[in-house]
Amino acid sequence: MNLAVITLPDCFEGETSLVNSLFFHGLGKLHLRKPGAGKEMLSDWIREIRPEYRKRIVLHDHHDLAREFSLGGIHLNGRNPEVPEWLDRKVFTVSRSCHSIQEVRENLADCDYLFLSPVFDSISKEGYGAAFSPSSLREAAEEGLLKDKVYALGGISTDNLEMVREMGFKGAAVLGGLWQAAQDGKDGILLRLDEYLRLCRSL
Repeated sequence: MNLAVITLPDCFEGETSLVNSLFFHGLGKLHLRKPGAGKEMLSDWIREIRPEYRKRIVLHDHHDLAREFSLGGIHLNGRNPEVPEWLDRKVFTVSRSCHSIQEVRENLADCDYLFLSPVFDSISKEGYGAAFSPSSLREAAEEGLLKDKVYALGGISTDNLEMVREMGFKGAAVLGGLWQAAQDGKDGILLRLDEYLRLCRSL
């Protein structure tokens, strides 16, 4: 099963150094999501990532920076819903956020992969509960909608990764489940990442 990590929405001290360490320890895909950050701030953030890791970054805002810094792809959302005219699909991946099964149906053919959320109660957003019943996800899986391109997002922890696989998802996108380990410092986050990666490889 594939794993993607999404950044916290706000920058914090030492973040880029930590992200470089996450890449060094095996993280294959990072979604850079900083909705309040300006273009200059995002540029500075990306410059601090080692060039050999930048292809693993997918950008949520200021998509033209993906071309400037040779990133891996762009992510479409409510703020940036359209694919830029300059984008070469042979060079950059295109992903999108979806919040209903119908949205998945509508966007599956046009994107390399999709995030569907919230699958479980959010860890990072208080009061943001699961939007799908197990039966609705089973029906989507039986329809063949989830297995090839859809990542589960929302409340993903090491305790429910096996359930994500059983629901039929291609992968899992993690936010709060990883970053909450920051309370134990850098070593805590790296240990948590190792646990996620180990479980994903086994599923």
